Amino acid sequence: MYDSRFLSSPSSSACHRRDRRLALRALATGLLVPVLPAQAQARMSLATAINRSARFRALSQRMAKAFGQLYLNVRPVHAREVLEHTQRQMRSGFEDMARQAWPPEVARLLDEVRRSADRLNALTDQAPSKTAFQAVSTQADQMLALADTTTEVLERQAQVPTARLVNAAGRQRMLSQRLAKNYELAAAGLDSRSVREQMAGDAAEFQRALAQLLKAPISTPAIRSALELGQAQWVFFDAALKRQPDARGLQEVATTSERLLEVMDSLTALYEAAMQDLLG
Repeated sequence: MYDSRFLSSPSSSACHRRDRRLALRALATGLLVPVLPAQAQARMSLATAINRSARFRALSQRMAKAFGQLYLNVRPVHAREVLEHTQRQMRSGFEDMARQAWPPEVARLLDEVRRSADRLNALTDQAPSKTAFQAVSTQADQMLALADTTTEVLERQAQVPTARLVNAAGRQRMLSQRLAKNYELAAAGLDSRSVREQMAGDAAEFQRALAQLLKAPISTPAIRSALELGQAQWVFFDAALKRQPDARGLQEVATTSERLLEVMDSLTALYEAAMQDLLG
């Protein structure tokens, strides 16, 4: 677990190292322990809404990944904990979003995402099997598509450049989980040409997006540190993905995908905070 503190202007190399080491404190308000900002207790900020909506994309794939681990018997105790925790996060996320007043289009889309999540939850309640894993993966992709549409609508409403960065960083979370899930599909004998092509495309998109975020004009020491950590974690994750989908490969993909998810979640929270500052 990373622990970080936001340092806006480090004055020495020691401060820089501390900033790098602690860059992920935003994780405490991110995917693992979602907490609303104080001002959003009454009215959720648009920055937070984009982050929350984008998070549903990652949660859908994380659920499918955890279910795949149960079927493949990869760290099953931990996989069950991840699955149950992700289900709780989904419920909490929808409850938070339901407390807000949304434009009709956004409200309709959020309802569709919630109903899709309900179907995914129901599928993950069944005993793990090859057929069940395929069904869970398919439903997770359907939920992802709906959440992606919702996030794009919210980003357009923001009309500020930082909204794109929140969305892009948030999408990196999803890519880390979909890559791991598709790796498991291959291990389960459920890979296909479309799955292999999606994996290749997702890996290329992740690296391309990371490079674009590094060049983005909106940055802070904490954001730069999180990006550096993301680059380092990607190297480990990418190496794991290139292994044959055997027992060791599955173990490495399971662990490195979780670490990369943490880093990207922290980064998204940092961009969310930057967007809130711009919007006042």
